[in-house]
Amino acid sequence: MKYLDEYRDPALARRLLDELHAVATAPWTIMEVCGGQTHTIVRQGIDELLPAGIRMIHGPGCPVCVTPLAMVDKAVAIAAQPGVIFTSYGDMLRVPGSTGDLVGVKARGGDVRVVYSPLDAVRLARANPDRQVVFFAVGFETTAPANAMAVLHAATTGVPNFSVLVSHVLVPPAITAILDAPDNEVRGFLAAGHVCAVMGFTEYEPIAAKYRVPIVVTGFEPLDLIEGILMTVRQLEEGRAEVENQYARAVRRSGNGTAQAAIRRVFTISARTWRGIGEIPASGLALAPEFAAFDAERRFAVAELNASEHPACIAGQILRGTRLPTDCAAYGTACTPRTPLGAPMVSAEGTCAAFYGAGRRAPLPVLEER
Repeated sequence: MKYLDEYRDPALARRLLDELHAVATAPWTIMEVCGGQTHTIVRQGIDELLPAGIRMIHGPGCPVCVTPLAMVDKAVAIAAQPGVIFTSYGDMLRVPGSTGDLVGVKARGGDVRVVYSPLDAVRLARANPDRQVVFFAVGFETTAPANAMAVLHAATTGVPNFSVLVSHVLVPPAITAILDAPDNEVRGFLAAGHVCAVMGFTEYEPIAAKYRVPIVVTGFEPLDLIEGILMTVRQLEEGRAEVENQYARAVRRSGNGTAQAAIRRVFTISARTWRGIGEIPASGLALAPEFAAFDAERRFAVAELNASEHPACIAGQILRGTRLPTDCAAYGTACTPRTPLGAPMVSAEGTCAAFYGAGRRAPLPVLEER
């Protein structure tokens, strides 16, 4: 398949890895900021093929995982109300809140539906004028343009019974928060190719210059990631700190201007709470005042809900890259894909799900000889 098979060529992967082993002379810690990249790295065992001392940290790149617990509780509360059709992408339905999940609401008779586009939700609202239709608008900059277009479409075509529960987050402030953390060990980043396809990568250039860290925009196939790691290590070894674009077949420096215009029209930048991490200033999107009528938090009066994480879940540390799933006492026992305690075990992009799906288990304790 074009643009797929050629990025999984084992012979070329071996040559790139040989070059990486030749280039690396010092230990370096690199973080990928995309759940899709994490799954490829773990599933293909790329992190286990790197030179000794090159360590991959799996960052907060899963949009489902970083959606805060309180926001899931708000979704559950809204979906349980009579007269509501609550819509979402499928991977949000099993994310646990403090009082249950959306699948549980559906099992109890709530009208919870999986859609493939926010415009599907707008069409549902038009077809059901006596019902309130809510779309759970989560994600990074990647999904923001489509959600913005849905709001614009509802506003211009007169669909007053449509609203969105917004939980959008932005990548650059998260990278900055990681670099500002006192326990930060990251020396280079792999930036998410799909986010940069929308936003470009000019936002990363001041970060690379200020913190002296290389940032390489990378795709999602095995060769994309191996080459991205090689480009990052080469910069580190040469003392450079630049933004480079490995994913040139899909990403331009300026990004997609039409998509950016839709985001600017519908949303404003706001503080946002990240699950397990806390509030990061100017790290999210909220509906602009012009579109406040489509804000589900206001419409259903759930803006003040708060919640606490399950005490056994270390999702926050995993999302910050300070712990691995196998460091969690609940991983693979109390917390599995069938019985998740936290979002990273549910989402298709979650680090815990990636480790579990790849068969990585916590190491067995070493017994002392007697």
